[in-house]
Amino acid sequence: MVNGLRVAVVGGGIAGLSVAAFLCRAGIASTVYEQAAGPVEEGAGIQLSPNGTRLLHRAGLAGHLSRHAVRPEAVEVRHWRGDRILARTELGTACVARYGAPYYTLRRARLRQGLLDLVTGNGLTAVRTGRRVVGIAELPDQVRLRFADGSVAGADLLIGADGLHSVVRRALVTDRIRYSGLTVRRGLVRAGRLPGVGNRVLVWLGPDRHVVCYPLPDGWVNVVAIAPHVGAAYADWPDTVRAAVAELGPPVARPLYDRAPLARWRTRRIALAGDAAHPLLPFAAQGANQAIEDAATLAAVLGTGAAGVPAALDRYERVRLPRLARVRDLIAENVADPDAPVRPAEGLAAREWLYAYDAERAA
Repeated sequence: MVNGLRVAVVGGGIAGLSVAAFLCRAGIASTVYEQAAGPVEEGAGIQLSPNGTRLLHRAGLAGHLSRHAVRPEAVEVRHWRGDRILARTELGTACVARYGAPYYTLRRARLRQGLLDLVTGNGLTAVRTGRRVVGIAELPDQVRLRFADGSVAGADLLIGADGLHSVVRRALVTDRIRYSGLTVRRGLVRAGRLPGVGNRVLVWLGPDRHVVCYPLPDGWVNVVAIAPHVGAAYADWPDTVRAAVAELGPPVARPLYDRAPLARWRTRRIALAGDAAHPLLPFAAQGANQAIEDAATLAAVLGTGAAGVPAALDRYERVRLPRLARVRDLIAENVADPDAPVRPAEGLAAREWLYAYDAERAA
């Protein structure tokens, strides 16, 4: 254990459990507090790019991912009208050869369970469910947490990894979530119903609309359709898109929210990670990957135990803020005019800055 540091992590989703996993890797004890009494699955599928998977492999999840994930052969970005390919990025063995780590697609719940199994019983991590935080007090020498059941806990450092509606974030800033103007429909469809998908991540871009299909294990395809209103029509779109959206069944409105970027992610003893720090709209498949990078960076800057918590958090913030600014720029590019010319540099080389990034080395 590094200098007896006590870390409290609020949030038991992918971000919070990733923080706990990488803290354990650095020899740092933590307690994860999750408000839900049992597992909660939000979203069906998830994409993990090499910048995330190399870190998860180091943390000990290589075997779990190889058993429960698919390795798509490519990502294809297609035009909504005519289905022509705008860009193709080879994945599979080409991705591993270039970056030393694969690109995976899998069920979100499988990733969370893998992380939970990893941190359970390691001797450094405790996971407490049914613990909803209702009060946070930052003192000179510790942070005090108060829970809805009346119990309290103390820690040297508090990491808020509690998502878009973060309670911990409210201890740092009084901003509000903002409606993006978009709604999302998600669901799983049997692969036999969508033979045009195959072993590829397919992305269709159109005016104000965005549809993604990718394979999951056991013969399923994850389908995501994003549009300004839930009843958006796709009559003029390619056959695979129309079939995928039809298979989702009656439209159910799920608004997409985000927040304005923060200039500060931390105080002296509190820091944010994942969606609590930087919620991202789903146009670059980087939400979970950036949360994993946050976790690895936090553990790396805290790992020496020499500089002290405030200095470590300052380093964390200085490393992560510019990285997330660039990811947001990528998201903005991905929702630009679908009829605009495609940039000439495509494929794995165009993703070098994103996929080759090593969060532990950057820290």
